[in-house]
Amino acid sequence: MSVQEYLDKHMLSRKIEDAVNAAVRAKSPDPVLFIVPLFPRGIPTVEVELFTNKGMFRASVPSADPSGMYEAFELRDGDKGIYLGNSVNRAVKNINEKISEALIGMDPTLQSQIDQAMIDLDKTEKKSELGVNAILAVSIAACKAGAAEKEEIMILPTGASRFEEALQMGSETYHHLKGRLLLQKNTVRMDVMLVKMVVLLQTFLREDMIEMYKELCAEYPIVSIEDPFDMEDWEHTKYFSGLGICQVVGGDLLMSNPKRVERAINDSTCNALLLKINQIGTVTEAIEVIKLANDAHWGVMISHRSGETEDSFIADLSVGLTSGQIKAGAPCRGERLAKYNQLLRIEQELGDQAVYAGEDWRQSS
Repeated sequence: MSVQEYLDKHMLSRKIEDAVNAAVRAKSPDPVLFIVPLFPRGIPTVEVELFTNKGMFRASVPSADPSGMYEAFELRDGDKGIYLGNSVNRAVKNINEKISEALIGMDPTLQSQIDQAMIDLDKTEKKSELGVNAILAVSIAACKAGAAEKEEIMILPTGASRFEEALQMGSETYHHLKGRLLLQKNTVRMDVMLVKMVVLLQTFLREDMIEMYKELCAEYPIVSIEDPFDMEDWEHTKYFSGLGICQVVGGDLLMSNPKRVERAINDSTCNALLLKINQIGTVTEAIEVIKLANDAHWGVMISHRSGETEDSFIADLSVGLTSGQIKAGAPCRGERLAKYNQLLRIEQELGDQAVYAGEDWRQSS
């Protein structure tokens, strides 16, 4: 299909013309309109190109196997004859025919209004009508467009005295490891910015696991453990967190879901949030969940997904919200390096004004 055929099929030429006319009538300095190509990456995903008079702002969304029933819904076509059911034509159609109609002419600096318009348009708790992959792609692109108006950035990642130094340390550590560490029957993974342990095979009794964690944290510099128990094991997670040995991060336990985060805060189940923005669906909702965590004096770790793209937005989000922690994987693939390279650019641009969290990386009390 040619570019012109694609534009004609989705009536995008008409939408562009309508957007420009609407902006002229409203005397808006920043008309918002969308052109949405499909960029498969093994498993197809959605990429949005958002245009204002400041330029073009692109965003793509990651994909991942759902962690549970509380995640926002990723809309796929289900036709087993095309990408084994994983094509995203329905999500693209929703952007072209529904979301773009609702947002054309809006001010991109009004992030919460843009996100709320999409939430209202979807009308479902898990974004199953439009698809979180459609909504989030637009939400991120709008956030980038809005940021072009403000251009205020403060950096607070984790690690050494500067991010550049921390990235070097992480990269060298990764290459020295040359593979995964094995500890008994549990796979242990080293993430770049922070020594963190993720238990993948829970073959011990819970009490035995708690004792194992205590011994490991006493013997090694382990400062953070993500999901030390099963995603529904609130009782043992709460007990272990209450020991105060290290940061206890709620990943699959919380799934970035505000109701589960509120429950964990009220019950003192853990003391840090692992935020995956495509588990919730819009930038505004992600910020609201982070506010919940901050108000509870939790740590916040902004995370990539297993089906990540080369979009570097989570690096900007981590800095913009001063999360202090980012999880982007080992520095070995393009979609991961894109995040670290963006953090390097931010630090270099800020120069002496860049503030590095260092030993103060942990926000939880």
